[in-house]
Amino acid sequence: MRAVAVLVTVLATATFTVTVQAQQCGWQAGGKLCPGCLCCSKDGYCGSTDPWCGDGCQSQCNCGGGGGGGGGDDCSAAGGDDEEEEGGDGVAAIISKSLFEEMLKHRNDAACPGRCFYTYSAFIAAANAFPGFGTTGDLETQKRELAAFLAQTSHETTGGWDTAPDGPYAWGYCFKEEVNAWSDYCQPDPRWPCVPGKKYYGRGPIQISWNYNYGQAGEAEPIATDLLSDPDLVANDTVVSFKTAVWFWMTPQSPKPSCHDVMTGRWAPSPNDIAAGRLPGYGVTTNIINGGLECGFGGPDARVESRIGFYKRYCDLLGVSYGDNLDCYNQRNFAAAALASATSSSYHADAADPVTPPWHRPTAVSHRLGRRRRRPRCPVPTHHRWASLSTSGLL
Repeated sequence: MRAVAVLVTVLATATFTVTVQAQQCGWQAGGKLCPGCLCCSKDGYCGSTDPWCGDGCQSQCNCGGGGGGGGGDDCSAAGGDDEEEEGGDGVAAIISKSLFEEMLKHRNDAACPGRCFYTYSAFIAAANAFPGFGTTGDLETQKRELAAFLAQTSHETTGGWDTAPDGPYAWGYCFKEEVNAWSDYCQPDPRWPCVPGKKYYGRGPIQISWNYNYGQAGEAEPIATDLLSDPDLVANDTVVSFKTAVWFWMTPQSPKPSCHDVMTGRWAPSPNDIAAGRLPGYGVTTNIINGGLECGFGGPDARVESRIGFYKRYCDLLGVSYGDNLDCYNQRNFAAAALASATSSSYHADAADPVTPPWHRPTAVSHRLGRRRRRPRCPVPTHHRWASLSTSGLL
């Protein structure tokens, strides 16, 4: 018995010694990589065997074994790799598979919960399902729209941090669903009622949330799927996931224009828009998506700067200029316009839902007030990591 007690004491001492050792890599150490191509474990330590390179490994997971760096991005075993040919028509003629891989360089890093989910072939299939997406206007306009779409969705799913390998804007599409959702995102709605037991938290590239958004998206012709009954499909079917994001991008909801119309120059600001500082440019898409929390408060704001950072990187990779009005710091958000409409004599409730004013049923992610995402043990989106950035919200 004494020998057993001594052994337990020795093991406890050894365990204590390990736990007090300073963490060496990963998000716990500010994004540092291990020396000598060692793996970074989920707990932030360097090593070369399965406890370090296996489940939860954060970076260089296959490096020591001859798989190359970059966090172990071989997805063939997981069924998430695709062999789409280079070139093609439409969006594929602008964004090739190799360019897609460069834009979303670390999406398949072993530390990313969305690893091996977002494929190039699924992106192209979803893009082709929506006429005009990425194909409207001249080539510069098309490139700028695609850069804007990938930038906004990259911000929503980012796993980057300030000192991340290749920079914070190479880590888009790291997440495919909300982490530790604070609620089931169910709001009573006669047209899009919640299905018992289902949760409508953020999923997919645009992090679509709330039952009424899943309902509307599912009714769209290119999707045509009962997402109210099966919201998990957005996190399990990559093509459907991308389609919900493109649907949001293409769909206007008064008083908001669609992001597509803004980026292709089809939206002409009204006198009220001009008075509110809402002028054509990338900044209006941020206002559409999350203006209630990010626009009209002056700047800088880390969330807005993240959106702009992704956009500039993608424009640079596409060889296109950024255009004007990239931020929304001096724009009055669209929620104020909706409220003004609701209180005016000309306002009429939406016939499809006479109980809920239309700004309570915005498309996709624009109604997410108060959402908090707790930090998992891996690189996480900037708006998931700090309280000041953890709420994306409505209008």
